Amino acid sequence: MTIGVFIDGGHGTTGLEIADRLDGRDDIALIVLDDAHRKDDAARRAALNDADFVILCLPDDASRDAVGMISSAKTRVIDASSAHRVADGWTYGFAELEADQQAVIAAAPRVTNPGCYPTGFLALVRPLVRAGLIPTSWPLSVNALSGYSGGGKAMIAEFEGGESPTRARAYGLDLAHKHIAEMRRHAGIDHLPIFQPGVADTYRGMIVEVPLPLHALPGKPTLAQVEAVLTDAYKGSPLVRIASGDVKFVRIEDDAGTDRLTLRVCGNDATGQARLIATLDNLGKGAAGAAVQNLNIMAGFDATVGLTL
Repeated sequence: MTIGVFIDGGHGTTGLEIADRLDGRDDIALIVLDDAHRKDDAARRAALNDADFVILCLPDDASRDAVGMISSAKTRVIDASSAHRVADGWTYGFAELEADQQAVIAAAPRVTNPGCYPTGFLALVRPLVRAGLIPTSWPLSVNALSGYSGGGKAMIAEFEGGESPTRARAYGLDLAHKHIAEMRRHAGIDHLPIFQPGVADTYRGMIVEVPLPLHALPGKPTLAQVEAVLTDAYKGSPLVRIASGDVKFVRIEDDAGTDRLTLRVCGNDATGQARLIATLDNLGKGAAGAAVQNLNIMAGFDATVGLTL
């Protein structure tokens, strides 16, 4: 079976990464608009409605507009923007997040890709909330550092050019980042987490960390208990793995260039403190890799086709 796929916004960073993962596949027929037509609404509307699957790699408002252009009942959508991550009628495209999530994605007409930062946060937190180790009312914080490619062409130019290129920076200082509503909703927690993002002078890669005072949690779980819950949650997953054993350090590049996600439980049982750490590629499992995984699932293909494990 061959499916028709249109990447709307295919010249952006995420769109190009998706196209690379689909290149050479005989089960995918890419619908491509030439430079003269890729911003023409009539040509885009035709492509959006001719495709079996549309992947939106657009700014939020443009993604909403594109969805409004689709009238064909056969066209199914994967939105890589943040426009629909907490919207009613959209399926959250994190296949490993819940036991039945892959089946829900497989049947969905509209799927919204998770954000890169929420992917790491939710992978660490959601199983612990579900298991009752973290109460839904617990105040959580999340620290994160991303490669600059996550900011698109403008941020890439900022880091790679100029007389005084940026080396690293913290941002989101008003604690109003658009990812936090997504984190709260899909983690199933009562309060917005304190989100502390930053950008580093590396093209791709990401570290997401959630500190936990185990001694203060109601059940006072141990590091081993936390790791056991995560191990059980992702057993059999080809893309999410638990790195067990003694961890000396974690690098932002540890999963760069792949479509996997690695989780680690670090800390000190004597003090009852934990550092839960996820590494992923902000362009892989954090963006393009997740979109292709969702496309594979929705089309009935093996979920990992075209992905780097």
